[in-house]
Amino acid sequence: MAETTLPPPNTKPETLDDIMLAMDVVDTLRHEREMVASDMNAVERREDLIARLRRIYDAQGISVPDDVLMDGVMALEEERFAYHPPKKGLMTTLARAYISRKKWLPLIYTVSFIIGSVLAVNYVGFVRPAQIEAKQEQNLISKILPERLETARERAVSLAANDALKARAENIFADGQIAIADKNIPAAKTKVEQLESFARELGQSYNLRIVSRFNEASGVYLDSKTNADIRNFYLIVEAVASDGSVIKLNIEDEEYKTRQTVSKFGVRVPKAVFDKVAADKKDDQIIQNDILGAKPRGVIDPVLSFDGAANWPLGYIVEW
Repeated sequence: MAETTLPPPNTKPETLDDIMLAMDVVDTLRHEREMVASDMNAVERREDLIARLRRIYDAQGISVPDDVLMDGVMALEEERFAYHPPKKGLMTTLARAYISRKKWLPLIYTVSFIIGSVLAVNYVGFVRPAQIEAKQEQNLISKILPERLETARERAVSLAANDALKARAENIFADGQIAIADKNIPAAKTKVEQLESFARELGQSYNLRIVSRFNEASGVYLDSKTNADIRNFYLIVEAVASDGSVIKLNIEDEEYKTRQTVSKFGVRVPKAVFDKVAADKKDDQIIQNDILGAKPRGVIDPVLSFDGAANWPLGYIVEW
């Protein structure tokens, strides 16, 4: 077959109908993939391809000019109307993610809600309380405890009746300052409470009144736990304020080495004093001289009123 010279592609301005018709031609060519595969490999066989296309359109009653068929063949070769996926990259990934957002966005919302809830619970249940506690501890160590310690020191020193008691207050104060400087809150609290208690005891004044009520013991004797040959004698007393009220005192039991806050306790006395009180109560069940001693303001220990009391070692019990 002699080589046929094809007409040049259409050079006139393309209308929308021409473009649509050319696209239809290309679409028809794509559906004829086997024909295209065998015929589109050689330029000289384009005329046969165009003839086949003309027969397809004639069979459908569609009149297609040769230049449009030629444009369609050339467009297919040039892949003018072919779709080329965009190259992979950040923008492509973001675009695809945006398009498929209906699939993954609800999951993101759910996960975000769960994470947000966990963070909120953690903050409310743990982080915030820890912050509040840390702030409170900082306030304690920087302001509250130092102020309480200084106030207790001033009161104790002003009340102390002698230098020994003042020195005792200063020693407790110094220990409290060390604990505060070390930010040791438990130790600092202990020293503050100890100094406050010391100042409170210095400020108290009361009489030691021997209990003389019906069916209540006014005195007891106990054998020493450390030496069975020693018997100790105790008078049971109450600390009575000037207004007649009974004061509870924190007393250390010399037998059990424990401390308790009590309204009644025993004071160790010589046997002669014990026997004298017992005889006083025996005749009419009333102790006429029921004041064993007194604790004046500014001191810690009471002053007993029997003969030789100045040299008598004080001792107490809270259980008998």
